[in-house]
Amino acid sequence: MSESATSSDLPLKGIRVVEFTHMVMGPTCGLVLADLGAEVIKVEPLAGDSTRRLLGSGAGFYGLFNRNKHSLAVDVKDPRGREIVLKLVAGADVFSENFKAGTMDKLGFGADALQKLNPRLICVSHKGFLPGPYEHRTALDEVVQMMGGLAYMTGPEGRPLRAGSSVNDIMGGMFGAIGVLAALFQRQSTGVGRQVQSALFENNIFLVAQHMMQFAVTGQPAAPMPSRISAWGLYDVFDVGGGEHGGEQIFLAAVSDTQWALLCTEFNWPELQADPRLQSNNLRVQARDWMVPLLRERFAPFTAAELARRFEAVGLPYAPITRPQDLFDDPHLLATGGLAPVTLPADASGAGRPIDTLTALLPLALDGERLPLRQGPPALGEHTQALLQGLGYRDGDIAALREAGVLG
Repeated sequence: MSESATSSDLPLKGIRVVEFTHMVMGPTCGLVLADLGAEVIKVEPLAGDSTRRLLGSGAGFYGLFNRNKHSLAVDVKDPRGREIVLKLVAGADVFSENFKAGTMDKLGFGADALQKLNPRLICVSHKGFLPGPYEHRTALDEVVQMMGGLAYMTGPEGRPLRAGSSVNDIMGGMFGAIGVLAALFQRQSTGVGRQVQSALFENNIFLVAQHMMQFAVTGQPAAPMPSRISAWGLYDVFDVGGGEHGGEQIFLAAVSDTQWALLCTEFNWPELQADPRLQSNNLRVQARDWMVPLLRERFAPFTAAELARRFEAVGLPYAPITRPQDLFDDPHLLATGGLAPVTLPADASGAGRPIDTLTALLPLALDGERLPLRQGPPALGEHTQALLQGLGYRDGDIAALREAGVLG
Protein backbone atom coordinates (compact mmCIF):
# COMPACT_ATOMS: atom_id res chain seq x y z
CA MET A 1 0.00 0.00 0.00
CA SER A 2 1.23 3.55 -0.58
CA GLU A 3 2.97 5.40 2.23
CA SER A 4 -0.09 7.61 2.67
CA ALA A 5 -2.34 4.59 3.18
CA THR A 6 -2.71 3.54 6.81
CA SER A 7 -5.01 1.34 8.83
CA SER A 8 -7.41 4.29 9.05
CA ASP A 9 -8.06 3.85 5.31
CA LEU A 10 -9.09 0.21 5.67
CA PRO A 11 -12.79 -0.72 5.49
CA LEU A 12 -12.98 -2.67 8.77
CA LYS A 13 -11.21 -0.12 10.95
CA GLY A 14 -12.95 -0.01 14.34
CA ILE A 15 -14.22 -3.60 14.15
CA ARG A 16 -12.95 -5.80 16.99
CA VAL A 17 -12.73 -9.56 16.52
CA VAL A 18 -12.09 -12.03 19.35
CA GLU A 19 -10.64 -15.18 17.80
CA PHE A 20 -10.49 -18.66 19.34
CA THR A 21 -8.92 -20.51 16.44
CA HIS A 22 -6.07 -22.80 15.49
CA MET A 23 -4.71 -24.64 12.45
CA VAL A 24 -5.88 -23.03 9.14
CA MET A 25 -9.64 -22.59 8.66
CA GLY A 26 -10.44 -20.30 11.59
CA PRO A 27 -7.17 -18.34 11.33
CA THR A 28 -7.87 -17.72 7.62
CA CYS A 29 -11.16 -16.03 8.50
CA GLY A 30 -9.34 -13.84 11.01
CA LEU A 31 -6.58 -13.12 8.50
CA VAL A 32 -9.08 -11.80 5.95
CA LEU A 33 -10.80 -9.60 8.54
CA ALA A 34 -7.47 -8.39 9.94
CA ASP A 35 -6.05 -7.54 6.53
CA LEU A 36 -9.22 -5.55 5.86
CA GLY A 37 -8.47 -3.48 8.94
CA ALA A 38 -10.23 -5.20 11.86
CA GLU A 39 -8.51 -5.50 15.22
CA VAL A 40 -8.23 -9.27 15.61
CA ILE A 41 -7.36 -10.56 19.09
CA LYS A 42 -6.07 -14.11 18.94
CA VAL A 43 -6.81 -15.78 22.27
CA GLU A 44 -4.21 -18.49 22.84
CA PRO A 45 -3.68 -21.05 25.59
CA LEU A 46 -0.67 -20.52 27.81
CA ALA A 47 1.28 -23.03 25.71
CA GLY A 48 0.31 -21.17 22.54
CA ASP A 49 -1.45 -22.15 19.34
CA SER A 50 -0.14 -25.63 18.46
CA THR A 51 0.57 -24.50 14.90
CA ARG A 52 3.51 -22.50 16.26
CA ARG A 53 5.32 -25.82 16.66
CA LEU A 54 4.23 -27.86 13.63
CA LEU A 55 6.79 -29.49 11.36
CA GLY A 56 6.71 -30.53 7.71
CA SER A 57 3.77 -29.29 5.65
CA GLY A 58 2.37 -27.48 8.69
CA ALA A 59 5.48 -25.42 9.37
CA GLY A 60 4.10 -22.41 7.46
CA PHE A 61 0.62 -22.36 9.01
CA TYR A 62 1.20 -19.98 11.89
CA GLY A 63 3.45 -17.59 9.99
CA LEU A 64 1.04 -17.17 7.08
CA PHE A 65 -2.40 -17.09 8.67
CA ASN A 66 -1.81 -14.96 11.78
CA ARG A 67 -0.35 -11.65 10.60
CA ASN A 68 -2.01 -8.37 11.55
CA LYS A 69 -3.33 -9.96 14.78
CA HIS A 70 -2.80 -9.40 18.50
CA SER A 71 -1.98 -12.30 20.81
CA LEU A 72 -3.52 -12.72 24.26
CA ALA A 73 -2.22 -15.72 26.22
CA VAL A 74 -4.70 -16.67 28.95
CA ASP A 75 -5.95 -19.74 30.80
CA VAL A 76 -9.67 -19.68 30.00
CA LYS A 77 -10.35 -22.65 32.27
CA ASP A 78 -9.61 -20.36 35.19
CA PRO A 79 -12.61 -18.16 36.11
CA ARG A 80 -10.34 -15.10 36.07
CA GLY A 81 -9.26 -15.96 32.54
CA ARG A 82 -12.85 -16.43 31.39
CA GLU A 83 -13.71 -13.06 32.90
CA ILE A 84 -11.03 -11.40 30.79
CA VAL A 85 -12.41 -12.97 27.60
CA LEU A 86 -15.99 -12.03 28.47
CA LYS A 87 -14.91 -8.43 29.02
CA LEU A 88 -13.34 -8.46 25.56
CA VAL A 89 -16.45 -10.00 24.03
CA ALA A 90 -18.71 -7.42 25.67
CA GLY A 91 -17.11 -4.75 23.51
CA ALA A 92 -16.40 -6.85 20.43
CA ASP A 93 -18.15 -7.05 17.06
CA VAL A 94 -17.19 -10.61 16.08
CA PHE A 95 -16.37 -13.83 17.90
CA SER A 96 -14.69 -16.49 15.75
CA GLU A 97 -13.93 -20.10 16.65
CA ASN A 98 -13.11 -23.42 14.98
CA PHE A 99 -13.00 -25.94 17.78
CA LYS A 100 -14.88 -29.21 18.12
CA ALA A 101 -18.63 -28.86 18.62
CA GLY A 102 -19.46 -28.24 22.26
CA THR A 103 -16.03 -26.92 23.25
CA MET A 104 -17.09 -23.28 23.39
CA ASP A 105 -20.27 -24.13 25.31
CA LYS A 106 -18.25 -25.97 27.98
CA LEU A 107 -16.07 -22.88 28.41
CA GLY A 108 -19.08 -20.59 28.63
CA PHE A 109 -18.40 -19.06 25.22
CA GLY A 110 -21.25 -20.59 23.22
CA ALA A 111 -22.87 -18.31 20.67
CA ASP A 112 -26.19 -18.06 22.50
CA ALA A 113 -24.51 -17.11 25.78
CA LEU A 114 -22.23 -14.56 24.17
CA GLN A 115 -25.07 -12.91 22.24
CA LYS A 116 -27.06 -12.54 25.48
CA LEU A 117 -24.05 -10.65 26.84
CA ASN A 118 -23.62 -8.66 23.61
CA PRO A 119 -26.65 -8.74 21.26
CA ARG A 120 -24.69 -6.95 18.53
CA LEU A 121 -22.08 -9.71 18.45
CA ILE A 122 -21.62 -11.75 15.27
CA CYS A 123 -20.52 -15.30 16.06
CA VAL A 124 -18.79 -17.25 13.30
CA SER A 125 -18.14 -20.95 13.68
CA HIS A 126 -15.88 -22.99 11.40
CA LYS A 127 -16.56 -26.73 11.53
CA GLY A 128 -16.01 -29.92 9.58
CA PHE A 129 -19.70 -30.18 8.63
CA LEU A 130 -22.77 -28.00 8.85
CA PRO A 131 -25.49 -29.39 11.16
CA GLY A 132 -26.73 -32.77 9.97
CA PRO A 133 -25.92 -36.49 10.05
CA TYR A 134 -22.17 -35.94 9.71
CA GLU A 135 -21.71 -33.11 12.21
CA HIS A 136 -20.39 -35.44 14.95
CA ARG A 137 -17.48 -36.59 12.76
CA THR A 138 -13.96 -35.28 13.12
CA ALA A 139 -12.96 -33.68 9.83
CA LEU A 140 -9.72 -32.60 8.24
CA ASP A 141 -9.10 -31.06 4.83
CA GLU A 142 -7.91 -34.43 3.54
CA VAL A 143 -10.94 -36.24 5.01
CA VAL A 144 -13.44 -34.07 3.15
CA GLN A 145 -11.38 -34.14 -0.04
CA MET A 146 -11.63 -37.93 0.03
CA MET A 147 -15.34 -38.14 0.87
CA GLY A 148 -16.30 -35.11 -1.22
CA GLY A 149 -14.94 -36.19 -4.61
CA LEU A 150 -12.02 -33.75 -4.85
CA ALA A 151 -9.30 -36.35 -4.22
CA TYR A 152 -10.94 -38.62 -6.80
CA MET A 153 -10.90 -35.81 -9.34
CA THR A 154 -7.29 -34.79 -8.59
CA GLY A 155 -5.45 -38.12 -8.79
CA PRO A 156 -5.13 -40.67 -11.58
CA GLU A 157 -7.67 -43.48 -11.89
CA GLY A 158 -7.59 -45.59 -8.73
CA ARG A 159 -5.19 -43.24 -6.94
CA PRO A 160 -7.15 -40.52 -5.09
CA LEU A 161 -4.87 -37.61 -4.29
CA ARG A 162 -5.45 -34.58 -2.11
CA ALA A 163 -4.93 -31.18 -3.70
CA GLY A 164 -1.54 -29.61 -3.08
CA SER A 165 -2.80 -26.93 -0.70
CA SER A 166 -5.23 -26.65 2.23
CA VAL A 167 -7.95 -25.63 -0.20
CA ASN A 168 -10.98 -26.40 1.96
CA ASP A 169 -9.49 -24.94 5.12
CA ILE A 170 -8.54 -21.73 3.34
CA MET A 171 -11.76 -21.36 1.36
CA GLY A 172 -13.85 -22.38 4.38
CA GLY A 173 -12.25 -19.55 6.33
CA MET A 174 -12.91 -17.18 3.45
CA PHE A 175 -16.60 -18.13 3.37
CA GLY A 176 -16.71 -17.58 7.12
CA ALA A 177 -15.33 -14.09 6.53
CA ILE A 178 -17.88 -13.47 3.77
CA GLY A 179 -20.64 -14.44 6.18
CA VAL A 180 -19.22 -12.05 8.78
CA LEU A 181 -19.12 -9.19 6.28
CA ALA A 182 -22.74 -9.87 5.31
CA ALA A 183 -23.79 -9.94 8.97
CA LEU A 184 -21.91 -6.70 9.69
CA PHE A 185 -23.71 -5.03 6.80
CA GLN A 186 -27.10 -6.29 7.96
CA ARG A 187 -26.39 -5.21 11.54
CA GLN A 188 -26.35 -1.61 10.37
CA SER A 189 -30.12 -1.82 9.89
CA THR A 190 -31.12 -4.43 12.49
CA GLY A 191 -28.76 -3.54 15.33
CA VAL A 192 -28.25 -7.20 16.21
CA GLY A 193 -25.68 -9.84 15.33
CA ARG A 194 -26.12 -13.20 13.64
CA GLN A 195 -24.63 -16.67 13.90
CA VAL A 196 -22.52 -17.57 10.85
CA GLN A 197 -21.43 -21.13 10.09
CA SER A 198 -18.89 -22.37 7.56
CA ALA A 199 -17.77 -25.96 7.03
CA LEU A 200 -15.04 -27.96 5.29
CA PHE A 201 -17.31 -30.58 3.72
CA GLU A 202 -19.81 -28.13 2.29
CA ASN A 203 -16.95 -26.02 0.95
CA ASN A 204 -15.53 -29.09 -0.77
CA ILE A 205 -18.92 -29.85 -2.32
CA PHE A 206 -18.99 -26.33 -3.74
CA LEU A 207 -15.57 -26.98 -5.30
CA VAL A 208 -16.67 -30.18 -7.04
CA ALA A 209 -20.18 -28.97 -7.89
CA GLN A 210 -19.04 -28.20 -11.45
CA HIS A 211 -18.39 -31.92 -11.93
CA MET A 212 -21.75 -32.80 -10.37
CA MET A 213 -23.39 -30.43 -12.85
CA GLN A 214 -21.27 -31.90 -15.65
CA PHE A 215 -22.84 -35.30 -14.90
CA ALA A 216 -26.32 -33.75 -14.79
CA VAL A 217 -25.80 -32.14 -18.19
CA THR A 218 -24.00 -34.96 -20.00
CA GLY A 219 -25.14 -38.09 -18.18
CA GLN A 220 -21.49 -39.16 -18.07
CA PRO A 221 -19.41 -39.35 -14.88
CA ALA A 222 -16.62 -36.80 -14.71
CA ALA A 223 -13.24 -38.42 -15.22
CA PRO A 224 -10.34 -37.55 -12.88
CA MET A 225 -8.17 -34.70 -14.08
CA PRO A 226 -5.33 -36.87 -15.48
CA SER A 227 -7.76 -38.78 -17.71
CA ARG A 228 -10.47 -36.21 -18.27
CA ILE A 229 -11.80 -35.17 -21.63
CA SER A 230 -10.47 -31.64 -21.79
CA ALA A 231 -12.82 -28.81 -22.65
CA TRP A 232 -10.05 -27.38 -24.86
CA GLY A 233 -8.19 -28.78 -27.84
CA LEU A 234 -4.76 -27.62 -26.67
CA TYR A 235 -4.43 -27.48 -22.89
CA ASP A 236 -1.46 -29.57 -21.76
CA VAL A 237 1.97 -29.84 -20.17
CA PHE A 238 4.69 -30.52 -22.73
CA ASP A 239 8.17 -31.99 -22.35
CA VAL A 240 10.47 -29.72 -24.34
CA GLY A 241 14.07 -28.61 -24.66
CA GLY A 242 15.29 -31.42 -26.86
CA GLY A 243 18.96 -32.28 -27.18
CA GLU A 244 21.57 -31.80 -24.48
CA HIS A 245 19.35 -29.35 -22.59
CA GLY A 246 16.29 -31.62 -22.50
CA GLY A 247 14.11 -32.22 -19.46
CA GLU A 248 12.15 -28.98 -19.35
CA GLN A 249 8.38 -28.74 -19.06
CA ILE A 250 5.91 -26.00 -19.91
CA PHE A 251 2.13 -25.65 -19.99
CA LEU A 252 0.74 -24.49 -23.33
CA ALA A 253 -2.83 -23.72 -24.35
CA ALA A 254 -5.02 -22.44 -27.16
CA VAL A 255 -8.63 -22.29 -26.00
CA SER A 256 -10.40 -20.48 -28.81
CA ASP A 257 -10.48 -20.56 -32.58
CA THR A 258 -8.67 -17.22 -32.68
CA GLN A 259 -5.90 -18.56 -30.47
CA TRP A 260 -5.57 -21.67 -32.62
CA ALA A 261 -5.14 -19.51 -35.69
CA LEU A 262 -2.51 -17.39 -33.91
CA LEU A 263 -0.63 -20.56 -32.91
CA CYS A 264 -0.62 -21.98 -36.43
CA THR A 265 0.52 -18.65 -37.90
CA GLU A 266 3.28 -18.12 -35.32
CA PHE A 267 4.76 -21.58 -35.91
CA ASN A 268 4.04 -21.66 -39.66
CA TRP A 269 1.66 -24.61 -39.63
CA PRO A 270 -0.76 -23.69 -42.47
CA GLU A 271 -1.71 -27.33 -43.00
CA LEU A 272 -3.02 -27.60 -39.43
CA GLN A 273 -4.85 -24.30 -39.71
CA ALA A 274 -6.55 -25.52 -42.91
CA ASP A 275 -7.26 -29.07 -41.69
CA PRO A 276 -11.09 -29.50 -41.68
CA ARG A 277 -10.79 -31.78 -38.64
CA LEU A 278 -9.41 -28.87 -36.60
CA GLN A 279 -11.67 -26.00 -37.59
CA SER A 280 -13.33 -25.49 -34.18
CA ASN A 281 -12.42 -26.05 -30.56
CA ASN A 282 -14.91 -28.90 -30.23
CA LEU A 283 -13.48 -30.60 -33.31
CA ARG A 284 -9.97 -30.20 -31.87
CA VAL A 285 -11.16 -31.79 -28.62
CA GLN A 286 -12.43 -34.76 -30.63
CA ALA A 287 -9.09 -34.91 -32.46
CA ARG A 288 -6.90 -34.82 -29.36
CA ASP A 289 -5.93 -38.51 -29.67
CA TRP A 290 -3.84 -37.73 -32.75
CA MET A 291 -3.44 -33.96 -32.54
CA VAL A 292 -1.76 -33.73 -29.12
CA PRO A 293 0.94 -36.35 -29.90
CA LEU A 294 1.66 -34.46 -33.13
CA LEU A 295 2.01 -31.19 -31.22
CA ARG A 296 4.26 -32.88 -28.68
CA GLU A 297 6.62 -33.83 -31.49
CA ARG A 298 6.59 -30.32 -32.92
CA PHE A 299 7.11 -28.53 -29.59
CA ALA A 300 9.77 -30.95 -28.29
CA PRO A 301 12.82 -29.36 -29.99
CA PHE A 302 12.10 -25.89 -28.54
CA THR A 303 13.34 -24.72 -25.18
CA ALA A 304 10.77 -23.66 -22.62
CA ALA A 305 12.14 -20.12 -22.74
CA GLU A 306 11.72 -19.90 -26.52
CA LEU A 307 8.15 -21.20 -26.37
CA ALA A 308 7.33 -18.80 -23.55
CA ARG A 309 8.71 -15.87 -25.56
CA ARG A 310 6.77 -16.76 -28.69
CA PHE A 311 3.49 -17.56 -26.90
CA GLU A 312 3.68 -14.29 -24.98
CA ALA A 313 4.49 -12.31 -28.11
CA VAL A 314 1.20 -13.33 -29.74
CA GLY A 315 -0.91 -13.42 -26.58
CA LEU A 316 -1.28 -17.18 -26.14
CA PRO A 317 -1.63 -18.77 -22.68
CA TYR A 318 1.46 -20.49 -21.30
CA ALA A 319 3.03 -21.14 -17.92
CA PRO A 320 6.35 -22.36 -16.57
CA ILE A 321 6.16 -25.26 -14.11
CA THR A 322 7.09 -23.44 -10.93
CA ARG A 323 7.87 -24.70 -7.42
CA PRO A 324 6.49 -22.74 -4.44
CA GLN A 325 9.94 -21.62 -3.27
CA ASP A 326 10.62 -20.10 -6.70
CA LEU A 327 7.80 -17.60 -6.15
CA PHE A 328 9.89 -15.59 -3.68
CA ASP A 329 11.76 -14.35 -6.77
CA ASP A 330 8.79 -13.96 -9.10
CA PRO A 331 9.27 -10.63 -10.92
CA HIS A 332 5.55 -9.85 -11.12
CA LEU A 333 4.97 -10.43 -7.41
CA LEU A 334 8.01 -8.36 -6.51
CA ALA A 335 7.11 -5.51 -8.88
CA THR A 336 3.45 -5.28 -7.86
CA GLY A 337 3.82 -5.59 -4.09
CA GLY A 338 2.25 -9.03 -3.91
CA LEU A 339 4.88 -10.06 -1.39
CA ALA A 340 5.55 -8.10 1.79
CA PRO A 341 8.51 -8.29 4.19
CA VAL A 342 7.61 -9.99 7.45
CA THR A 343 9.41 -11.14 10.58
CA LEU A 344 8.29 -14.44 12.06
CA PRO A 345 8.66 -14.54 15.86
CA ALA A 346 11.17 -16.86 17.46
CA ASP A 347 8.41 -18.98 19.03
CA ALA A 348 6.88 -19.74 15.64
CA SER A 349 9.79 -19.80 13.23
CA GLY A 350 10.92 -23.38 13.68
CA ALA A 351 14.46 -22.11 14.12
CA GLY A 352 14.16 -20.76 17.64
CA ARG A 353 14.97 -17.27 16.41
CA PRO A 354 13.16 -14.59 14.43
CA ILE A 355 13.16 -15.16 10.67
CA ASP A 356 12.90 -12.37 8.11
CA THR A 357 11.14 -13.44 4.93
CA LEU A 358 8.39 -12.44 2.49
CA THR A 359 4.71 -13.31 2.78
CA ALA A 360 1.92 -13.37 0.20
CA LEU A 361 -0.75 -10.70 0.62
CA LEU A 362 -4.46 -11.21 0.00
CA PRO A 363 -5.13 -11.48 -3.75
CA LEU A 364 -7.14 -8.29 -4.02
CA ALA A 365 -6.61 -4.54 -4.30
CA LEU A 366 -8.70 -1.55 -3.24
CA ASP A 367 -8.37 1.48 -5.50
CA GLY A 368 -5.31 -0.17 -6.98
CA GLU A 369 -3.60 -0.65 -3.62
CA ARG A 370 -2.81 -3.98 -1.96
CA LEU A 371 -3.94 -4.43 1.64
CA PRO A 372 -0.97 -3.70 3.90
CA LEU A 373 0.89 -5.90 6.30
CA ARG A 374 0.68 -3.76 9.43
CA GLN A 375 2.23 -6.28 11.79
CA GLY A 376 3.85 -9.68 11.51
CA PRO A 377 2.49 -12.76 13.29
CA PRO A 378 2.61 -12.01 17.03
CA ALA A 379 4.78 -13.73 19.59
CA LEU A 380 2.79 -15.67 22.16
CA GLY A 381 1.10 -13.22 24.54
CA GLU A 382 2.78 -10.25 22.88
CA HIS A 383 -0.23 -7.99 23.46
CA THR A 384 -1.53 -9.39 26.74
CA GLN A 385 -0.37 -6.44 28.82
CA ALA A 386 -1.76 -3.77 26.49
CA LEU A 387 -5.09 -5.54 26.01
CA LEU A 388 -5.69 -5.93 29.72
CA GLN A 389 -4.74 -2.33 30.33
CA GLY A 390 -7.34 -1.40 27.73
CA LEU A 391 -9.91 -3.35 29.74
CA GLY A 392 -9.08 -1.33 32.86
CA TYR A 393 -6.73 -3.76 34.61
CA ARG A 394 -3.96 -2.06 36.55
CA ASP A 395 -0.34 -3.16 36.24
CA GLY A 396 -0.43 -4.68 39.70
CA ASP A 397 -3.52 -6.70 38.85
CA ILE A 398 -1.91 -7.95 35.65
CA ALA A 399 1.27 -8.92 37.50
CA ALA A 400 -0.79 -10.85 40.04
CA LEU A 401 -2.60 -12.72 37.28
CA ARG A 402 0.72 -13.63 35.71
CA GLU A 403 2.02 -14.82 39.06
CA ALA A 404 -1.10 -16.98 39.47
CA GLY A 405 -0.52 -18.58 36.08
CA VAL A 406 -3.63 -17.11 34.48
CA LEU A 407 -1.71 -15.09 31.90
CA GLY A 408 1.16 -15.99 29.64
